[in-house]
Amino acid sequence: MTSFRATVGGLVADVRLPDGPGPFPAVLVRTPYDRARHRAEARGWARRGFAAVVQDVRGRFASAGEWRPYENEAADGAATARWIRRQPWNDGRYVAAGGSYGAHCALVLALEADREARPDAVVAAVPALGAAETAREPSGVERLLSRAGWWAAHGDRRDSDEGALGRALAADPGLLAHLPVTGLPDRLGRSLPSWTGLWRHRERGRLAARAAAARVPLLAVGGHHDHFAEDAFDLWRAWGGPSARLLLGPWGHGLTSMPGPDAGPAHRVNPGELYVRWARRALTGGLAPGRHGALALGGGDLWLPAGAGTGADVDTCVGTGTCVGTDGEPRSYEPELLHGSVFTADPDRPVRSDDLAVPARGRPDRCLLTTPPLPHTSDAVGPVRVRLRAAADTPSADWAARLVALAPDGTAERLAVGVVRRERPAGRAGEFTIGLGRIARRLRAGVRLRLEIAGHHFPAHARNPHTGDDPVTAARLLPSERRVAPGSVTLTLHVLASRPTPTDPAKEILR
Repeated sequence: MTSFRATVGGLVADVRLPDGPGPFPAVLVRTPYDRARHRAEARGWARRGFAAVVQDVRGRFASAGEWRPYENEAADGAATARWIRRQPWNDGRYVAAGGSYGAHCALVLALEADREARPDAVVAAVPALGAAETAREPSGVERLLSRAGWWAAHGDRRDSDEGALGRALAADPGLLAHLPVTGLPDRLGRSLPSWTGLWRHRERGRLAARAAAARVPLLAVGGHHDHFAEDAFDLWRAWGGPSARLLLGPWGHGLTSMPGPDAGPAHRVNPGELYVRWARRALTGGLAPGRHGALALGGGDLWLPAGAGTGADVDTCVGTGTCVGTDGEPRSYEPELLHGSVFTADPDRPVRSDDLAVPARGRPDRCLLTTPPLPHTSDAVGPVRVRLRAAADTPSADWAARLVALAPDGTAERLAVGVVRRERPAGRAGEFTIGLGRIARRLRAGVRLRLEIAGHHFPAHARNPHTGDDPVTAARLLPSERRVAPGSVTLTLHVLASRPTPTDPAKEILR
């Protein structure tokens, strides 16, 4: 292999060429996380016949300029793509690839570049679609913990300090509870001017809206336990290119390096090898048109076709455990309200996102419902929704729904979470829906489902101050009394009507 450094418009890239005379197809990886961390990945692409170009984005590590997340990637990526296509070692074809922020860099090339710079295929893993999409839930609720960690590690600096937030929390466990949220840089002890600007981004969906007009093949990769899982799925579903593939496993943001508790031996795939094999097919027109892919069934140690759970092969389960079968007959196990039809959402003692324990004493801090043990093993695949009628005595209120599986031995495992923000006159009840994302889980006989309805999900999400003030600038928090009509609470799951036939993820991705 041959390797060298190149500079394009002040942006530094490492280039690694395969052995042989060439020219070669290329893969372009643009990253804010240090191109040196991608050396093994670049060698892997080069060993398989691709010229690998890994570039530090503007203002990061060796590249010149000012680091402004999500602002310069379309223009900088296009300039680099044109440079690649002018090189004698490139055969005119290239794949844009990346994970997290790097996926954003790849997607803007696929969706916003002109024909000269547009890639021939795109690999987007755990995609961060934009500033607004990463900072907030679709309902507008702020993703505090993940953004604080990212900005503490990477914001307003040329290098990275991955442990910055962890050290700060060790020194002050209540760090994220201090007000206002915009004051975080002072508590971290360093300049972080872009932190306040992050929360001004509210316009979502720029890239997602362009996905239908895509003209190149897509491989979208995500993890069920990643906070961008819905973005990966929605991107795949909306993609208008000649083919779209999805790989969604029981993983966190680090994919196979972060397996969830429901991951099994069958879920130990090699994503890098799949990327290369898929890229070869994409560049030679060897992919069948349409959408295909594979999603892992957590707790079942198998893979399903990506379309599972969306057709006539599912039962719809409602009422926190009432299944209406494909034969039209209900199979019911009534939920039980444990406590909290009236509860207090107190910002000084919020329901925590990092603790599944439920206080046994004191005034309820959430509405708690549970089913009897499930009478048979079921495979829940698809979107999860909670519908309820409820009221808050404050004009602004967040409503968090968390679904937890309780095993017979007493262990608890989070299945899904959703948070919405509602603004309405204090005390006025209304019906609304909370989306909890998608799941693909085998629920064993004997498991009970616990549904929690709360006013906070902290520190994953910022606390609503209940005053009508912006949660990121508020300096005063008030408690909020909530009332839930227990009989109105409806949990909707989609359960496969029969045991699924496993598939091979490589077969689905490469077909």
